[in-house]
Amino acid sequence: MTEVVAEKLKLLPDHPGVYIMKDAKGKIIYVGKAVVLKNRVRQYFQKNKNHSPKVRAMVSHIADFEFILTGSEVEALILECNLIKKHRPHYNISLKDDKSYPYVKVTVQEPFPRVFLTHRVTRDGARYFGPYTNVMAVHESLKILRKIFPLRTCRHLQDRPCLEYHIHRCLAPCVGGISEEEYGRMIESVLLFLEGHTDEVEKQLRYRMEKAAEAYHFEIAARLRDQIRAVQKVAEKQNIVTGAGDQDAVGMARNELGVCVQIFFIRSGKMIGREHFLMGGSEDESDAAILTAFLQQYYHRATFIPREVLLPVALPQEECALLERFLTEKKRGSKVHLLHPQRGTKKDIVEMAEGNAKKYLEDEAVRRHQADAQTTGAVRELGAYLGLPQAPVRMECFDISHIQGSETVASMVVFENGMPKKSDYRHFKIQSTEGKPDDFKSMREVTARRYVGLPEDELPDLIVIDGGKGQLSSALEIIRGQAHHREVPVVGLAKQFELVFKEGDPEPVVLPRHSQALYLIQRIRDEAHRFAITYHRKLRGKRNLVSILDHVAGIGPKRRKALWDAFGTLAKMKAASVEELAEVPGMTKPAAEAVYDFFLSQKALRAGRASH
Repeated sequence: MTEVVAEKLKLLPDHPGVYIMKDAKGKIIYVGKAVVLKNRVRQYFQKNKNHSPKVRAMVSHIADFEFILTGSEVEALILECNLIKKHRPHYNISLKDDKSYPYVKVTVQEPFPRVFLTHRVTRDGARYFGPYTNVMAVHESLKILRKIFPLRTCRHLQDRPCLEYHIHRCLAPCVGGISEEEYGRMIESVLLFLEGHTDEVEKQLRYRMEKAAEAYHFEIAARLRDQIRAVQKVAEKQNIVTGAGDQDAVGMARNELGVCVQIFFIRSGKMIGREHFLMGGSEDESDAAILTAFLQQYYHRATFIPREVLLPVALPQEECALLERFLTEKKRGSKVHLLHPQRGTKKDIVEMAEGNAKKYLEDEAVRRHQADAQTTGAVRELGAYLGLPQAPVRMECFDISHIQGSETVASMVVFENGMPKKSDYRHFKIQSTEGKPDDFKSMREVTARRYVGLPEDELPDLIVIDGGKGQLSSALEIIRGQAHHREVPVVGLAKQFELVFKEGDPEPVVLPRHSQALYLIQRIRDEAHRFAITYHRKLRGKRNLVSILDHVAGIGPKRRKALWDAFGTLAKMKAASVEELAEVPGMTKPAAEAVYDFFLSQKALRAGRASH
């Protein structure tokens, strides 16, 4: 215990609050809450306490601490959640990667609200639903929602209907296709749908359909009928699991990978969805401690609080009471109950959630094993087949691309631990063979530009040449000419059958079919080919652009380069307006008009030829 800590322990008050532990560098390593700060914080430094290994490790790193007084235990809980989310302390139990969890946002503060996905929750008057862990599932839900309700998707109301209106996915509120009142009623149904109350949505839609039919508004009635049918299809997929009411059922499982918490969402007695969350820093914690941390952090930012939360384990009485007060205040309505069911349907649904959490961890273990086999496992396997002294952790692969010698380019792709490292990719514009196709000479140039003068400690563990014996010999001529490059393994990969040629060995190495080593070498070769082709196409497009712009008055080399840098492709330049062309550095309004008129005349000329 440091002197600073010892002095501060004497000054701790008898009040609720939050304490913040720091290490010698001032970094926050733990955040906790307390009903009585003096009692709680002093417990960490009492030698006769039976602390867990995690707590002992944390205490050994505490060089200082701070505390913040709060008005109540609930305020302390909220502040603790905010600080954990902000600082991500090493010794706290926390939801992994919670910053990436998406929400569904309904802009109810706008005249004609929109519904879309967002990763930020702000106090802007909008309604938020989430958080969700499965982004693809959220996109699918929004897709279904837009099929049922023709909502606008544009950021700003336009002065004319867009394509969405013409394909019957929007009612064109921008031009008065639907009144604000009627659109508002549709948004009410959307909110109920997102809350899981599909029965109430169907009831409202049916009432409005009957009223529209009575008033002879048959087009509106038909649209409402289609919405009712779509809602019914969604409701059919939701299983009735409890009698009635809104509940969340929480399940938890743990294995060597960590802890997974599964939460089932039950609305009006139907299970409408589920999400799973991984908990970090939970290795030496009890189930009750992990569950408490999850409930605090999840419901702190959840947008909907049910009246009951079903738990897999019972929480300490004081902690349970505090969480119930916190959830009740956040719900701003009826009291929220945390229940640990012992029998009946509620227990069955909790066990189902636990089973799903366990299945997720099992599947994740299999996935990680497969990923390891395809990456580091494949690297070890390839090294063994090639007889290398060590596994080729870093591999560099070269490929040549050209069309009858024109725009000859080379690519170098890098794989580390079986995964592409795109930040180290390089492409080369070959100078020595322009106009005369010569893959051997091209390979000598690119390997010289890469390895001549390269320090020994920057060499890869394996160099792969996409080509047969000829390309391999050309590369070795350069690589072996360097003083410190004698030991680096170099192999050639034949374009057919994936035969691997080693230096000094006339017989190729045949990698077994369906082996991870073969799949890895194929991925490296394909990536090198893709990267070379992409660069070749870019240069070819730039060359074509230059030749076309040669015919435009006032466009010289500098302006051609500026146009290429700004637009990248000829198609984008053709689609640009005069104003967009004029904004390019170095361009003037007359020059932009000349380019625009040139492309316009070319388009008219092609149209005239087509008509004949």
